[in-house]
Amino acid sequence: MFSKEELLRYNRHIIMPDFGIAAQEKLKKARVLVIGAGGLGSPLLLYLAAAGVGHIGIVDGDVVEDSNLHRQVLFGVDEMGTPKVEAARKRLLSLNPYIEIVVHQTFFTSANAMDLARDYDVVADGTDNFPTRYLVNDVCVLLDKPNVYASIYQFEGHVSVFNYVNEHGERGPNYRDLYPTPPEAGAVPNCAEAGVLGVLPGIIGSLQALEVIKVLTQIGEPLSGRFYTFDALSFESRTFKLKRDPANPLNGDNPSISKLIDYEQFCGMKKASAQIKEITADEFQEWQEEGTDMQLIDVREPSEFELVNIGGSLIPLSQIPDNNDKIDRHRKVVFICKSGVRSHRAIEILEEKYGFDNLYNLKGGLINLILEADLDLPTY
Repeated sequence: MFSKEELLRYNRHIIMPDFGIAAQEKLKKARVLVIGAGGLGSPLLLYLAAAGVGHIGIVDGDVVEDSNLHRQVLFGVDEMGTPKVEAARKRLLSLNPYIEIVVHQTFFTSANAMDLARDYDVVADGTDNFPTRYLVNDVCVLLDKPNVYASIYQFEGHVSVFNYVNEHGERGPNYRDLYPTPPEAGAVPNCAEAGVLGVLPGIIGSLQALEVIKVLTQIGEPLSGRFYTFDALSFESRTFKLKRDPANPLNGDNPSISKLIDYEQFCGMKKASAQIKEITADEFQEWQEEGTDMQLIDVREPSEFELVNIGGSLIPLSQIPDNNDKIDRHRKVVFICKSGVRSHRAIEILEEKYGFDNLYNLKGGLINLILEADLDLPTY
């Protein structure tokens, strides 16, 4: 099954008594779908390819940007503007030409998820938003696939293995057992909004690759029924036990979900968008040029404001409730953040809890304004 070149390449695996040729053969026959070729996907893909996983599928609709490069080690400056999946395929095949890489230059959605995941043995979730995490989970449960999960936030990382069936036929918990309901829309920002220490996805993505390999080869004890957390600042790690929830709507005592749903609506994102007034970058510029009487509130963190701003009052999102009295009720108030997510959440809080009706979210945030208006300001 292995050529002489492959035997030499995988020699350090094969000579381990608890691994051997049998485990390496399982890797070669395996089919793994990696969803997201970003911070987590980069080390995950590199180590799966290097380990000899025979067939790797990659799902990602993004292109390589300069803000990716501090953590997404699959890519270099020469790939700027290139679809991530294409840049990833080239890099992985240069690392290991004995494997097959299939790319899907698209985002993982309810419309394509079942077809994309159906033919794979294991799915690895490297996404950074709650709607897609619930989608990945539900697809894996409905298709009976293990879901090797990881997530990162600033200085913290998480890893677990969901929907895993052990050697005794016992099925472990899934993502909905850990998070029965999603957080409020906008309450937990993604990496683009909150930032992340560049080395952290390297650590967590490598652990994710380890769990994929354990699931495929059936060596060791996968993180099924356990949830691992890592704090990079304190270097503390903890592992919590997870149990299946009888009320789980997918596979609990009385399941109510038998097909994929609208996950943005489930996570409250569509409802919030329909209720909140937004203005485009062009409209904002028109207001400025016309001298429209308005107040500008920036809800980013002080470090972001110091890096680049267009003026206005700085009130970080977490401080909005305590500072609602500083927001004018008698003129237009425009809220701004990096990409429009946190400002959207700020308006939602103020309208629902304090009765404001004069608030506008700058669609696309500061970055979009800089690009659309061709402002001589840095992006980040």
